[in-house]
Amino acid sequence: MSKKLENVKGIYLEGIKEGKVREAVTKYTGERYTQHSTGVRDGVEGFVEFFMPFIERNPQRDIIIERALVDGQYVFVHAYQSLNNGEAQWITTDFFDTNKKDKIIEHWDVIGEYQKQTPSGHTSFDGETEIMDMDKTERNKNIVRRFMEEVRICNRLENIETYISSDSYIEHNKDAKDGIVNFKKKMMQVVDIIKYKDLFLLVGQGNFVATLSRAYRNVEELAQVDVFRLEDDFIVEHWDNCEMVAPVDKWRNSGKFKFTKVDNSKKPLKSRRKCLVYRGFYKITIGYKMLIVY
Repeated sequence: MSKKLENVKGIYLEGIKEGKVREAVTKYTGERYTQHSTGVRDGVEGFVEFFMPFIERNPQRDIIIERALVDGQYVFVHAYQSLNNGEAQWITTDFFDTNKKDKIIEHWDVIGEYQKQTPSGHTSFDGETEIMDMDKTERNKNIVRRFMEEVRICNRLENIETYISSDSYIEHNKDAKDGIVNFKKKMMQVVDIIKYKDLFLLVGQGNFVATLSRAYRNVEELAQVDVFRLEDDFIVEHWDNCEMVAPVDKWRNSGKFKFTKVDNSKKPLKSRRKCLVYRGFYKITIGYKMLIVY
């Protein structure tokens, strides 16, 4: 296990599951700890201030980290949390930035309710976990990046078959069935309801890629995480997690979609706001509508 991932698991399992809040955040974070979980202040004291009451309210805590990706300075984890014997069950999807000593220095998260059964009989958390095809990491990241920009941000639904496997596609969304045909139907249903605007973070390792995007449901701003598994250059499995971004007056930090720029740091991916040159014509996003310019 990499030291970065060891530190991330430490703050999760020791700090939250075992309740050693101050010890863990002090041990596993670096010179700063910048938070983008909007209800938590930056720094060690912000973490302690938020999680000590959380520990007291939830004396029984079970946390399972099922998927974890390490990509350069970034770590992504896909976790399940059960509080007080299942009284509340959550899926948490977290992105972490680390420093040169592998300590955590920045954190983004999306938390959504666990779904025990999807239309195809899955849960919102089960499925494949083994990381394979390490030599294809960059290739798979580029495939997902193009899929997100073309299909999700620019709504080029006719390109779905370029990216989604027609042989086998497993869907963990609570309202969607397996298979590319059902994926197309679902996309047609939500294309005018949920609008992806920015691809903010993309982290990949081998056959898994995770993304954090800014989206909108009507006028509600959303933080959207999508996790993909790929085989032979196609997406074959998908998990998602979504939460509404709190109003600005409720933030305890700089907000969900911010990044602290420091010397020699690798800035998170920021997708193009304009959808440029797809197969011979231009698509330019203007607000929530899309203008086609030939």
